[in-house]
Amino acid sequence: MPSDMTRRKFVKTGAVAATIAAGLAPARAQGANERIRMGVIGVGNRGGQVINAILPHEDAQIVAVCDVYQPYLDQWCEKLGPDVAGYKDFREILDRDDIDAVAIATPDHWHAIMTIEACKAGKDVYVEKPMAYTIREGRRMVEVARETGRVVQVGTQRRSSPMYAELGERIRSGEFGHITVSKAFRLSNMFPDGMGKAPDSAPPPDLDWDLWLGPRPERPFNENIAPYKFRWWKAYSSQTTNWGVHYFDLLRWLVGDEWPTSICAMGGVYAVNDDRTIPDTMTSIFEFPAGRLLQFGQYEASSTSAIPGEIELRGTLGTIHGHSKGYNVTPERPGQFQEWERPFEPIEVKASDPEHTQAHMRNFLDCMKTRERPKADVEIGHVSTAIAHLGNISLWTRSRLEWDPETERITNNEEANQYLEYEYRAPWKLG
Repeated sequence: MPSDMTRRKFVKTGAVAATIAAGLAPARAQGANERIRMGVIGVGNRGGQVINAILPHEDAQIVAVCDVYQPYLDQWCEKLGPDVAGYKDFREILDRDDIDAVAIATPDHWHAIMTIEACKAGKDVYVEKPMAYTIREGRRMVEVARETGRVVQVGTQRRSSPMYAELGERIRSGEFGHITVSKAFRLSNMFPDGMGKAPDSAPPPDLDWDLWLGPRPERPFNENIAPYKFRWWKAYSSQTTNWGVHYFDLLRWLVGDEWPTSICAMGGVYAVNDDRTIPDTMTSIFEFPAGRLLQFGQYEASSTSAIPGEIELRGTLGTIHGHSKGYNVTPERPGQFQEWERPFEPIEVKASDPEHTQAHMRNFLDCMKTRERPKADVEIGHVSTAIAHLGNISLWTRSRLEWDPETERITNNEEANQYLEYEYRAPWKLG
């Protein structure tokens, strides 16, 4: 934060929540059984799920929660009990020397500032996806995490799936041949009225609208933005970053890819009549140097399943369909002019994975103690999030983009590089 920033506005609710247990945090602990003291920033829909992923772990305790929307804060104060502090301003949590880590589940445009400031304050960070609102933010988050030596886990929780880890090993071994195409979809039929239309209005008295906006441009409050529906507004999020990043992360992990080098997206508002500023229909295609395509479809005017399961990978020897409870592999057969034997019998694998977010939190807590990099380390999260942003930039500029992973710049459309970052509203700065 700027050194000349006026003393932060501090709004503290009545104390919150019965803690799981007392004890020293890993930063100060001498043994593996010491308790990790955590604060949770953003306790709405996903934030509540993150809290529920922390609570089962006996070596972690929540000592503070934070939200700019008072009803969310009150809800968790009541649920957790009287010994956890509640705040509206996240900086009050970062000021506390007795907190070892924070979990960040705010709207996307806050992730970078909060993560960077938390790292500089000596906290480890669990940050929800999408990791950043822009590609430049993501790179800076990686830099600061490395400079400060902090553990940063990104909430792409499928990385903590034993079933997907096993599937990835089989795919990368070549068992199913060369994967040429992978696919995933976000499906929700919001026709005809979607989230509806609402006029701008005064913010409710229990929402700090200015703090909600943070670094984004000032604008009037609208009930179709906050506290939840910001996902359909380009200024704060998108469904490609909200849902797509899960699949970009999973699919490139399974095949062993890093960055795409060519990106093309098309879409628009074709059928849904609401306040959205993102498409109701969009397809993004990413080309990777290893010789394969990744396709993501965001369909919000049609919800019939596009593939069996949540992902599809098409290999030269077999096609894989997977979801959280297992996967199937259909063996390929020879096509035109080809003669070869069926490579294997159909494969069906059923899994009993642990709850993914809870397992992902377990990995984060373990890495806080060992100081190893977690399964969805900040660099991994940066690449997966940036892929989503590149899809949006292709759509916004109506152009196929060529991407240089070394410089992290678009090489064939200089105008498109303006979307790699933006100027923050004062007094906010990227540390």
